[in-house]
Amino acid sequence: MKALESDAPLIVYVDIKSPYAFAAIRPTLALEKSLDMRFDWRPLTLDIPSYLGSARKSKGKVVESTRSASQWVGIKYGYRDARRYVERQGLMLKGTEKIWDSSIANIGISWVMQTDRDRLGDYFETVYPPFWRRELDIEDIAVVEACLEQAGIDSAGFAAFEQGEGRARHDDLQAQLHPSGIYGVPTYVFEGTILFGREHLPYVRWHLQGRKGPAPDVAYEIDCLEPLPC
Repeated sequence: MKALESDAPLIVYVDIKSPYAFAAIRPTLALEKSLDMRFDWRPLTLDIPSYLGSARKSKGKVVESTRSASQWVGIKYGYRDARRYVERQGLMLKGTEKIWDSSIANIGISWVMQTDRDRLGDYFETVYPPFWRRELDIEDIAVVEACLEQAGIDSAGFAAFEQGEGRARHDDLQAQLHPSGIYGVPTYVFEGTILFGREHLPYVRWHLQGRKGPAPDVAYEIDCLEPLPC
């Protein structure tokens, strides 16, 4: 698998532990549905400590941190920004208590893409909202298997996939991302073009509909899945 190549009209990179990806999931699924297309959804497991430092909280208080004051300012703004758009969808976003290893849940995306593609949206609904309510341990493979089953996806074989083929594919893809110019989520890729952030969805729609008329400016407005409002 090449980071910038796909037979699908659009590659979508997401990470379960990213608040920005969380805000983008329903709008992107809605775009996919409205265009009657199948996007190529892929995991990008962010290495947050490498650029934003690490921290851990207990009962809402920071007990460990390698972050500078400016990094904390950026982190807090990022959560406020994502929360604005998550709450418009009727969802909750609580700051995480630690930096999670989201690779198992992200490999779950690849499992669903390979075994039961039509239920990908169901998988996202069983993972993203509870994780951001602090109700889900995405580092526990049994928890991820339960999410798969809750979404109607057979989890038999997932553990072997996560430890074998799925893990190898995941790690190989992660090694390609930064050298390819992909560094955050959500990222949208088509025909070698890389767009970072859900504000590009109107432009993505314009491109996928044939690039008719003037290209739209960046914006945050796009219809979400019914029945929840944007």
